[in-house]
Amino acid sequence: MQKRFWEIDALRGIAIVMMIVFHLLFDLAYFGKSGVSVSSGFWLVFARITATIFIFLVGVSLTLSYSRAKKRGTLRFRKYLFRGLQIFAWGLVITAVTMIFIGQGSIFFGILHFIGISIIVAYLFIRFRLLNLVLGILLIIFGNWIKEFTFDFPWLMWLGLQPANLYSFDYFPMLPWFGVVLLGIFFGNTLYKDHKRRFKLKNMSKKPAISWLSYLGRKSLIIYLVHQPVLVLLLYLFVL
Repeated sequence: MQKRFWEIDALRGIAIVMMIVFHLLFDLAYFGKSGVSVSSGFWLVFARITATIFIFLVGVSLTLSYSRAKKRGTLRFRKYLFRGLQIFAWGLVITAVTMIFIGQGSIFFGILHFIGISIIVAYLFIRFRLLNLVLGILLIIFGNWIKEFTFDFPWLMWLGLQPANLYSFDYFPMLPWFGVVLLGIFFGNTLYKDHKRRFKLKNMSKKPAISWLSYLGRKSLIIYLVHQPVLVLLLYLFVL
């Protein structure tokens, strides 16, 4: 039984490259070394596409993990619980680091917090297909509608109820982003049902570029955790 699908790893690798490019531009702008605006226009769209790829693949990957464990007879909720808590804990580390070294703009519910919670909650939806398509679209619509409002309390910011004057460098609330996870689950259950590719695709996994991207995709978490400190160090050495 095939353990991994190279196209998923490669697509995640592409998102990794896009993330590093965006964060490099962000850091240059933050330190006043670039006049490029990363909070509007093309680069804002670029960042949203990058995040959407990551989050969509969370849903797809969950279906693969689920179907593989089901075939092996090792399907346990605690696996998803522990994995989700692990990633959420890394999110808390990011929160602590940004509060200590950045202050204003600290990350309280960024993409790692979101992915951690989503892995746990998504377990309830993995076995469904069309339900995830409908619910995913509805959550995206509702989440984009509700973000036009602000609230006088911060306790539900994780859900998508934004407090007034919210300023964070990384904010991914459950609404609308969990809808993207559900769409990923729908496509995962459609295109990779029972952990088998349900469409024809030429094997390009041995091509150097694809192999490199796939490697990055398999190491996405560690790259996410270390890339910003590395970028900042390089900027201090060669630019600042």
